[in-house]
Amino acid sequence: MRRTLQRWYRDHMAAWCILFRQREKGISYYMKMLAADPRDTLALASIAFRYAEAGRRHDALEMFERVIALRPDDNEAHFNRGFLLQELGRHDEALAAFRRATEINPDHDRAHYGIGLSLIALRRYEEAVAPLKRNTVLQPMSPYGWYQLARVEVDLNQRDKAQKVLEHLMTFEPKVAKQLARETGLKLPGK
Repeated sequence: MRRTLQRWYRDHMAAWCILFRQREKGISYYMKMLAADPRDTLALASIAFRYAEAGRRHDALEMFERVIALRPDDNEAHFNRGFLLQELGRHDEALAAFRRATEINPDHDRAHYGIGLSLIALRRYEEAVAPLKRNTVLQPMSPYGWYQLARVEVDLNQRDKAQKVLEHLMTFEPKVAKQLARETGLKLPGK
């Protein structure tokens, strides 16, 4: 009981510290949780997020790898690892992490988007189409997947498909559609 109460206290104190922008103090509470239980994946993931916020991507990556070692089927840990790898420009590794996240949860929309972005970074445009389309199915009102899909279609010289995406974007996110038109030379509807 005492251990459970201590963990609860430390977790809540860490949350309050984070809320009041005392990141290092919050991390120290999570570290105390880890000292009490080195297998505490909540503490590991929380530390990873704090490190990522502080720009300590390598340290954050190490923490997510520890989470994955303890919980290999944690799709969010795989996704977050992929995101960090992507930020570090390690796109092949990011692809593997995002793909693992989608194996565990085929409906992980952000992982599909991450796959698309890494494939774009690797100039593998044709391969990027499928995960971006899947992202738009899972997140139909999010403009990001649509925008990237249209950009890839322009890069693949499929301007007619990109034009349809632009017209669709105009129905719910006109600012993004106008930006896309400016960047690609696609025509806004009615112009």
